Amino acid sequence: MSESLQAHRVGANDELSSADLDAAGRLTTAFKDIKKQLSRVIVGQDQVIEELMIAMFARGHCMLEGVPGLAKTLLISTLAKCLSLEFSRIQFTPDLMPSDITGTEVIEENRSTGGREFRFLNGPLFANVVLADEINRTPPKTQAALLEAMQERQVTVGRTRHKLGNPFFVLATQNPIEQEGTYPLPEAQQDRFMFKVFVDYPTFDEEFEIARRTTGTNVEEPTAVLSGDQILELQHLVRKVPVTDHVIKYTLALVRQTRITQPGCPKFIKEWLSWGAGPRAVQNLILGAKGRALLYGRQHVSVEDVQAIALPVLRHRILTNFTAASEGVTTDHVVEKILKETPSREGELERDERFKKIFS
Repeated sequence: MSESLQAHRVGANDELSSADLDAAGRLTTAFKDIKKQLSRVIVGQDQVIEELMIAMFARGHCMLEGVPGLAKTLLISTLAKCLSLEFSRIQFTPDLMPSDITGTEVIEENRSTGGREFRFLNGPLFANVVLADEINRTPPKTQAALLEAMQERQVTVGRTRHKLGNPFFVLATQNPIEQEGTYPLPEAQQDRFMFKVFVDYPTFDEEFEIARRTTGTNVEEPTAVLSGDQILELQHLVRKVPVTDHVIKYTLALVRQTRITQPGCPKFIKEWLSWGAGPRAVQNLILGAKGRALLYGRQHVSVEDVQAIALPVLRHRILTNFTAASEGVTTDHVVEKILKETPSREGELERDERFKKIFS
């Protein structure tokens, strides 16, 4: 059993103590304070901010996709300031090598002995918040260097393993409109990201405010709200939030329907998908739902929490086929249809003949 799943299973059976309830109240307050501080620099993007915060407290990584100029980089760097964390930005380019981000060993002379010895120089991955800017602009060899860091919170150089700091988040951005000279992330690496978040154009009023703020002389600076130790405490709290069997079954129903070889799989899934989501999608849906419940001041997980994060969790874990592309069907369309056709009330799933096959 993986460490993350084992930790989740233990946390699922815990009851929140009075100290935990106090901490949950602090998390809700911190969420409001962070949004307030971010609003001093960032206009709008409330949904994006919420999903970033959920991923952070659930100990996950995020990928942000949007056209240039939507303040993706500014949002991430400002969030790091609000959290009083060490921030590092890596601009991914076609000539970037793995050692450029993980670090490298250099030969250094020991002045006391006169001898020479190897010393490891930390790369930009050794920070709390790592912005992987335009991650699809670097070759797979360098993209793969992130895998160990994201999953194991360590990097291996030569025969030596170097632990990364804690907390540790990788927030990657990619540009969806320029495909020349880019290297799309393999599905295995996309699966390491808890959320794939779409950053959309601002509304008219938001863009008016952006134009007013950014063309003047006033520069707002956010104030730190949480420390690294406080974030670690709140991450532990998220895993202790209880979740009912009904919510777990509902989550399993959503994910297992995406697998085209699964008995009871809907007809539209077989027509539109060539690959479905794996068990990591279930884990991230439940953990994300726990985080969202706490952000909204609740100490229990509801089906609505799972539904609210289904798109960012599943959109990069399912793969549409040529038929879907020819009909203009995206992964978001598929997930929305699954949500619409999956019963959410307790007892309905168990009575539905199709879901009896899925649960068998």
